[in-house]
Amino acid sequence: MQSFQQNENTTTSSAAFKDLIENRDSPRTRARRKTLKTEKQLDTIAEPNMAMNNKPRNRMWMRTTAFLLFLGCVILFFVPEEKLPFKSSSELDLAQETVLKPNKNVNIEHSKSDKIKDTTPIAPVVPKKSKVSGPKKAAKIPSQNSSKLSSKHCTVPHPGRPLIQYALMLDAGSTGSRIHVYRFNYCKASPELEDEIFAHIEPGLSSYGANPEAAANSLNELMEIALKNVPKELYHCTPVAVKATAGLRLLGLEKSERILEAVREHLDTNYPFPIVEKDGVVIMDGKDEGVYAWITVNYLLDTLGSGKKLPTAAIFDLGGGSTQIVFEPETRFEVAPGEHKYELEYGGHKYILYQHSYLHYGLMEARKAIKRFMAKLWISTSSDKKNNVVPGVAASKLDISDDHIPHPCLPKNYTEEFPLSDVLHSRDEDAITIVGTGAGHAQCRFIVEQVLNKTTECPLSPCSFNGIYQPSLDVTFSVHDIYAFSYFYDRVSPLGIPTDFSLKELRDLTDAVCEGNDNQFSHLPEAMKEIKKNPHYCMDLTFIYGLLHIGYEIPLDREVKIAKKIKGIETGWCLGAAIAVLDQNLWCK
Repeated sequence: MQSFQQNENTTTSSAAFKDLIENRDSPRTRARRKTLKTEKQLDTIAEPNMAMNNKPRNRMWMRTTAFLLFLGCVILFFVPEEKLPFKSSSELDLAQETVLKPNKNVNIEHSKSDKIKDTTPIAPVVPKKSKVSGPKKAAKIPSQNSSKLSSKHCTVPHPGRPLIQYALMLDAGSTGSRIHVYRFNYCKASPELEDEIFAHIEPGLSSYGANPEAAANSLNELMEIALKNVPKELYHCTPVAVKATAGLRLLGLEKSERILEAVREHLDTNYPFPIVEKDGVVIMDGKDEGVYAWITVNYLLDTLGSGKKLPTAAIFDLGGGSTQIVFEPETRFEVAPGEHKYELEYGGHKYILYQHSYLHYGLMEARKAIKRFMAKLWISTSSDKKNNVVPGVAASKLDISDDHIPHPCLPKNYTEEFPLSDVLHSRDEDAITIVGTGAGHAQCRFIVEQVLNKTTECPLSPCSFNGIYQPSLDVTFSVHDIYAFSYFYDRVSPLGIPTDFSLKELRDLTDAVCEGNDNQFSHLPEAMKEIKKNPHYCMDLTFIYGLLHIGYEIPLDREVKIAKKIKGIETGWCLGAAIAVLDQNLWCK
């Protein structure tokens, strides 16, 4: 290559020299010579300068490139992978797989409690879809349950306690079964509720009296809710309890025990949750049902568990088979000794409560009793034994005919077959026909007063109804709140009555419903639908009013509060029972 360039240069120089000799005296030649001389001088000056300037530039470029490479390596080494602005396709696929599909077979409600207020600084919580920071060498992607294992209220639990604790409570009621999936934190020494998932099914366990296995299997849909919402890591330390109420009490001892045994075996064999050892699957005592409901309401109202002892609210719970009353009389009054006196210690304070559970006075049982009263009166009149069957009531006060039994608590011309076995306590399959007269609230209330047995002897005074001792609410509990829920709420709330109302307002509402006064509810289409589809509305409201005013003797001007939820959490006994279960044992260690 060098030889070729030398030959080419030599040829070019010879030609230029020859041309210069031949035309050396011409003007053009002289200009040409001058130009070549100038270019040669410039080249002579430029060549050393370019050689000197290129060397530093080359070195600077190499140094800049090396520094950028070094800086990139430092960034990749020290910055965690989760901070980088990209995700692999496998990570995105895994994140999509964590989405849970809702259960379409069960009515599920999801609630969150705003009970806990913490003003201390809280460390930032990792968002649900973010990756959890870990060792630099291997950043981890959380499982679908990672958000259920953390608390928004604290990051460090109380010493000796787990940060998160779940509890499962199954309410086997008379009309259906319900599950409450509770999530608590232990930011403090006592459990604080963070979240609740509630679901219910119908019918209840008592509907399977002849088939215990079917009763146990009926809970499967509810247990699936638990499996999907409790993190797998906590299955082994999430207690479950099944507590039956009045429905199984009324079924009879033999049948109810077989059902409960089948339920216990089914849960123990097929599900990973530990069953509460003491009273884990039982028919709950009526007094416990009321006291647990009292704990629930006052826990949600923040009157329990605070630093100082605060006045508490009374609770009235109306179920299908029974009704409960629990309240704390004012300190200057003393509850007489007996089963109705309940001593409770909670949050470092002692509470002396009055409680009683009235079996057969739940709403569904009350309907039967109100119909049974008229049927007995009709039978006693026919057999001329009215004074033995219904003491103190003259049949002449009611319009009785031979072919049917008129009933003032039911709409006019409404008919219903009522089995004689409910009247005579026999296996007689015959039935009698009840025909509604739509006589109104006052006539219906006459029947309710008889069912409440206000005239029954009172061994320990003062009494509420049916001969049961009860301190006077007007005297011993005259100021603080009264909360009524369950069927109290279900019957009153749809009719547009406010959450706080007096018993006089409840009486006026009952009058309007029993009279069929549609104009009063013309602005409430849903209320009209409720009344028309339920022929027992007048009977139910009359019983509710009679129970509160005639039975418990609440004054007409006293306000009652109705509630289905407080702070987004279901009222009733289940939360109180779950708190009691957690107090029994340290489940997650």
